[in-house]
Amino acid sequence: MAKETITFRTESKKRIALDEVAGALDRDRSFVLNQAIDNYLDIYNWQLGHIREGRRQAGKGEFVTAAAWSKAAAGRRK
Repeated sequence: MAKETITFRTESKKRIALDEVAGALDRDRSFVLNQAIDNYLDIYNWQLGHIREGRRQAGKGEFVTAAAWSKAAAGRRK
């Protein structure tokens, strides 16, 4: 896959922490940044998928009952 160079600004503390992670992994800064971006995109896409599914269900009138919601909430508190 072709690679491109991008530039962005960040705080010095973040750059130092990034370099420490890269050093601990014996990798370069680009490797760590690419891993972080991949993880962010995975999470974002997972969330977006759930939002889209929720909208689809809401559009079809598929809602959880108040009783089922209360039961699930009570189970999480235990």
